[in-house]
Amino acid sequence: MARSPVQDYLERLHAEFFDLRDGAVADYIPPLATADPERFGICIATTDGHVYEIGDTRVPFTIQSMSKPFTYGLALADRGRVEVMDKVGVEPSGDAFNSISLAPGTGRPRNPMINAGAITAASLVAGATSEERFARVLAAYSRYAGRPLEVDEAVYISEHDTGHRNRAIGHMLRSFDVLEEDPETVLDRYFRQCSVLVDCRDVALMAATLANGGQQPRTGERALAPELVDRVLSVMTTCGMYDGAGAWVEGVGMPAKSGVAGGILAVLPGELGVAVFSPRLDEHGNSVRGVAVCRRLSDDLSLHFLHATRSHRSAIRASYTVAQVPSRRRRAPAERDLLAQIGTRAEVLELQGDLLFAGMEAVMRRVVGDAEALDVVVLDLRGAGEVDASAASLLVDLRDVLAESGVRLSFVEKGDHPDLVRTLASRPGPECPLFGDLDSASEWAENVLLAERLSPHQRPAAIALADHHLVAGLDEARLGRLERLVDRRHHGAGDVIMRAGDPAREIYLLLAGEVSIRLPLPSGARRRIATLTPGMSFGELAVLGHEVRAVEAVADDEVELAVLEADAFDALHADDPGLQAALLRNMLAGAYELVARATAEATARA
Repeated sequence: MARSPVQDYLERLHAEFFDLRDGAVADYIPPLATADPERFGICIATTDGHVYEIGDTRVPFTIQSMSKPFTYGLALADRGRVEVMDKVGVEPSGDAFNSISLAPGTGRPRNPMINAGAITAASLVAGATSEERFARVLAAYSRYAGRPLEVDEAVYISEHDTGHRNRAIGHMLRSFDVLEEDPETVLDRYFRQCSVLVDCRDVALMAATLANGGQQPRTGERALAPELVDRVLSVMTTCGMYDGAGAWVEGVGMPAKSGVAGGILAVLPGELGVAVFSPRLDEHGNSVRGVAVCRRLSDDLSLHFLHATRSHRSAIRASYTVAQVPSRRRRAPAERDLLAQIGTRAEVLELQGDLLFAGMEAVMRRVVGDAEALDVVVLDLRGAGEVDASAASLLVDLRDVLAESGVRLSFVEKGDHPDLVRTLASRPGPECPLFGDLDSASEWAENVLLAERLSPHQRPAAIALADHHLVAGLDEARLGRLERLVDRRHHGAGDVIMRAGDPAREIYLLLAGEVSIRLPLPSGARRRIATLTPGMSFGELAVLGHEVRAVEAVADDEVELAVLEADAFDALHADDPGLQAALLRNMLAGAYELVARATAEATARA
């Protein structure tokens, strides 16, 4: 399988920030002080469960304050919004995570992301006993992660023995009747929830579960109702990064939560979850590398949640191969037969919506996953909205990755995506043509497939009249009679052979060169209907229907034709009805072939 451009990007990001060694590990909980400060992992999980990871993503650490959103969600599910709001608010405190930030008069904590609010949320989880309540918390975390999680008993004991400030907060909450049970019992559960062991991959999937409306992407299990996810993400947005929350929203723009063991989780709703693990912390208690990585991810990949997109659940509107939907170039039999066999090696993807990171990731994963079975990929961007600089960069990365596997890439776009054009121009690499229409791109894809597999003698530039499909099955006498009836004509490149609006008086048999059939549009432009090669005919249907020409035929290069006048063809009804019947049968076979092709194309596009 070809490499993923997303994985390549994460590896570059990891290497860039590995030497960032500002900050210090937390030391107020003794086991955290022994953490290896060099540990560094980055993980992205999508809402369909795909995970990209680099570095120390399987190293366990304690969840700490990253637990707070998940316990708050469980409290909302158990008690309802009104009862929870009566005990804990949703306003930013502007203070540090362990501040004693209580509303004057009521003693209600400002929000559930600071310790006072998180302790209160822990008290609101339902259960008959304290053990049952914590078991429900641990089970909830496990549903988010998609696997059973456990408590680090050593960290729990240390938290319990050194959590004097939290103990003071708990007793103050009890004095205001915010806590309605023994604060020591609540604190014990709170210390345990902070001591749950996770790794970076777990945290990314927990974040992706929130991004996915509360449904775990890999297991499909429901962790939280969608309407409650909205409330959790709202509080994470305004309060999740404590006294650095405002700068975080402005600079990163993803609901997030940090933990003093060095973890950060961030959520891009509807799209993905991000997790970073690095134990060195800044003055706010947030991972230094984690903050830097999230800022860069947001900048590079346009992940700010206020960057509204015209998105679709899938960025891929349609996909098919050139075997299913060939170009309008009607091929000679040898080419047509070969493309029927190998046309599956050229795939067209029609894209839709704004192609920001999440949409691009799904497209690239699909293409990279199919690369071993492909020689050519065409990405049709005409239905796409915004393709910003980050998406353009990923698309050019995709070009380079595919080229390493011998796969050619091209784009169809109408000039609406200047970032892509600029990026292609500024980053030299394998040829990656831009086409203004899909038909031209499909023809290019077919030519790439044929170039390496078809010898020149299999692609004749000229044929004899006897080899034309319209005379198939004629005996020598009738072939000789037809030879005497047709008029040989030659045209140079650019000559108009027949014009739209003219009476239909001739049937054209193409013997050499190529002819394009074009439909004149009201704007004055011409739309290609087909390009014909030796052995094909045109003009016959209008002759049979005694119609006026609706299209024009133009010589693409030096052309030789055998032309049968309509009067001569009509005279065969009396002079040689067998010859006329044979010609009609071959015309009908050609018409059936066109209908079958149109039906197959419609089915593939649907």
